[in-house]
Amino acid sequence: MRSPGEILLIACYEMGHQPLAVAWPSAFLERAGYAPAVVDLSVEPLDPETIRRARLVAISVPMHTALRLGVRVATRVRQLQPGVTLVFYGLYAALNADYLMREAHAAAVIAGELETELVDLARRLESAGSDAQSTGRPSIVIDKLEFPTPSRAALPALKKYVHLDRDGSLELVAHVEASRGCKHTCRHCPIPPVYGGRFFVVPVDVVLADVRQQVAAGATHLSVGDPDFLNGPGHALAVARAVHAEFPGLTFDFTAKIEHLLRQRQHLPELAALGCLFIVSAAESLDDRVLTVLDKGHTGADVVTALDVTRAVGITLRPTWVAFTPWTTLDGYRAWLDFIDQADLVDAVDPVQYGLRLLVPPGSLLLQHPEMRPHLGRLVAESFYYEWTHPDPRMDALQAAVTHLVAAAANGREDAAQTFRRVRTLADEAAGVASRPMLTKAAARRRAPRLTEPWFC
Repeated sequence: MRSPGEILLIACYEMGHQPLAVAWPSAFLERAGYAPAVVDLSVEPLDPETIRRARLVAISVPMHTALRLGVRVATRVRQLQPGVTLVFYGLYAALNADYLMREAHAAAVIAGELETELVDLARRLESAGSDAQSTGRPSIVIDKLEFPTPSRAALPALKKYVHLDRDGSLELVAHVEASRGCKHTCRHCPIPPVYGGRFFVVPVDVVLADVRQQVAAGATHLSVGDPDFLNGPGHALAVARAVHAEFPGLTFDFTAKIEHLLRQRQHLPELAALGCLFIVSAAESLDDRVLTVLDKGHTGADVVTALDVTRAVGITLRPTWVAFTPWTTLDGYRAWLDFIDQADLVDAVDPVQYGLRLLVPPGSLLLQHPEMRPHLGRLVAESFYYEWTHPDPRMDALQAAVTHLVAAAANGREDAAQTFRRVRTLADEAAGVASRPMLTKAAARRRAPRLTEPWFC
């Protein structure tokens, strides 16, 4: 092994999970003979001495929240180690490469199946003995990799991360990926600009080895972090069967598109029998116009059907939403809230989603869409998004009010039903109508299993 600590991998935030976006690059680097240091700033502090020892610092930014944190971290890194070679990697690095190379002085921006590129960069630095020269453009790698088992030994313990809340009892959660990328091209998603509709499976034995090491660390539930576990249904079933065969008591959850849940509905009973507790699905909206603009591949009626077919086999569907878009009307927003209440989804939707606003980052496929252009404003480069304005001023005001409300409610650990009631009151007031009673009561009730980290990007 080369000298430990000369390469530092930094994770900023990965939806509350022990970060695979650090564990996997670390494994590739170790296989190449390096001994990288790792830090996850979501649960541990940044040690100045670790920074001062580093010659190469690679910051993982797979999502918008991580990028905003990562740029601040980069400033601190530069202060402590002015001569360091700084790299950003991940989906949001590629989308914001111009800013990162210009303002954050990144020597490289890497995305896609990036691990071998990161190893090559480390080798170039080692042989040259000096900083890498920026190419001025991102390196997007779409090649099949030979995956090692993710390296987790140097990461904080699982107890510091998201837990499964099941009947009030908290359980440790393992987090794996059985595939990377996605074969779909939803216009608002950060994956298509990088992967272009391609995805790559991780061999079953590699997934199983990663599960094995996390079960040994105490995990009793598995969260499959693929953008869409059912992109390759045969592979997904092989993974689920292999995990269940070795760990029959291990429950799991995964993410899949609404259209895949309907197309692969014949497999849902088996997935339930293998231990699936819930499925996360980016429903986004019930409005067919919104769904068409986003190119989601399903309709509002399909969301209802997916809810029916998952419930029929005993799996909870946890739909996620983009509550505010330029095409979402006030009546449509209120009808969506009514649906959540009537479909008994109040406990299946994290309250933060009631205020989520469509994010349009640089590189988004939405930027050239004719439905988006009339609403588009300036690029806020330092915050990594384009402004947009709703044609109905009431909607922008409502979004701001709802966002403030749900943030305060989360800080106060308010009951989800109580938060929902107050959000619906705000929407009714915006429409100038009397607030209506709701079916879900803010009282003791049996709630479906869920992860303790609210979903957002």
